[in-house]
Amino acid sequence: MGANTLDIMIVDDHPLFREGLKTIVSRDENFAVCAEAGTGQEGISLARNHRPDIVLVDISMPDKSGIQMIRELKDELPQTRFVIISMHSEADYIVEAFRAGATGYIIKESAAGQLIKGLNTVAGGNLFLDSALSQEVVFKLLQTKSDAEDGQDDPYATLTPREQEVMRMLAEGLTAKGVAEELFISPKTVENHRTNLMKKLGLKSSVELVRYAARLGLIDIETWAI
Repeated sequence: MGANTLDIMIVDDHPLFREGLKTIVSRDENFAVCAEAGTGQEGISLARNHRPDIVLVDISMPDKSGIQMIRELKDELPQTRFVIISMHSEADYIVEAFRAGATGYIIKESAAGQLIKGLNTVAGGNLFLDSALSQEVVFKLLQTKSDAEDGQDDPYATLTPREQEVMRMLAEGLTAKGVAEELFISPKTVENHRTNLMKKLGLKSSVELVRYAARLGLIDIETWAI
């Protein structure tokens, strides 16, 4: 390893895919894998420990999405760059990732050909967008940038940590009673959180809640028939 080798951390819940990424990274002397994790929470802990230069992270994971990870770590680790590597190519996912603080987005099926290019681009201080992605994504990203400049903040950021937790569980299909049991609070408290978060997000139904959560990468929309 050279003196200027950059540390890469990989966060993905599929061990075989992590191994594939490690193999690709190891081919370039500018990069070295310093840590890997199979869950979002483990990724957060390891990132705080290792303070890697770049984190490669999936969106959909069992406990915490890659987008949530980035939101939790971006202020704490200002020198770390985050690159989403996901099976999702829909514009909404990608826009939310960049709004959360990602500096790159790579589609899993493109990883073999795009990963090193993406790492070099991000390491140089630039944003990287997988060349397989459509012009619709670029348009939405530009549109989002304009919205941000107009002061239109993401309403999700206004939720308290507890409201975010309740939202994810409800979107995953848990009842108020189920959420209450998981969080050791009363069903009435869950309903209060639900009412407040729905109002803050401007949502009117459970279906809208599920769709919104999927767009943020909190749940996998493919598991829902809506």
